[in-house]
Amino acid sequence: MTKNKVVCVIPARYSSTRLPGKPLALIGGKPMIEHTYTQVAKAKGVFKVIVATDDEIVKNTVEKIGGEAMLTSPDHATGSDRVCEVANCYEDLDIVINVQGDEPFIQPEAVEELIKAFEADPEIQMATLMTKIREDEINVTSTVKVITDLKGDAIYFSRSVIPNQFKESPIPIYKHLGIYAYRKEFLNIFTNLRKTPLEQTESLEQLRALEHGYKIRVLETKTDSIGIDTPEDLELANRLYEQISSK
Repeated sequence: MTKNKVVCVIPARYSSTRLPGKPLALIGGKPMIEHTYTQVAKAKGVFKVIVATDDEIVKNTVEKIGGEAMLTSPDHATGSDRVCEVANCYEDLDIVINVQGDEPFIQPEAVEELIKAFEADPEIQMATLMTKIREDEINVTSTVKVITDLKGDAIYFSRSVIPNQFKESPIPIYKHLGIYAYRKEFLNIFTNLRKTPLEQTESLEQLRALEHGYKIRVLETKTDSIGIDTPEDLELANRLYEQISSK
């Protein structure tokens, strides 16, 4: 991409209620944050990839593999706040992509799809991805589901099954992938919005944008990923990594 600069920021908070030390949790013998960074760095059209962390050990871990990391304020309440701090260190950015640090299987194509969407539609201010859910993920609360309107903008995100399968329906269930893209200006707007009731109820910060009346474009992708939020997720990730490595 030559017209606009794109930076990918990977927020990686060391402390996690459900999985302490999550960025350094091992998958196939390597820290989770290393897997995520390596995957994102393969994406075309990205000017820079930076890990935003509150912990010196995480920063050192990234730098040991030749990556770039920045220590951010320990007072940030969300990953988006951490991403915004890093983005504001660069004046000539247009697009900021937030890839959650607990997405070690994120595909480079996912980043590229978001970049292309922003290039094609200057009206998009915030976007994310969804993919058809696997049967074993439907009732997992750490797997976030999303529904959209006919234009492809998000109606709602939930940890519950949406739409409700009250009767047999041809409508597929989609899961939300842990990646967001913003115009830099909108990222600053978003992070300064007051927290909202649904955001706090579902513990999903993207709902803040919807509750304040902003649009989130949701693109369907064939790529898939697994967010790591619990010890059970970590076990699954290690099994998946073994399967991939054995091919």
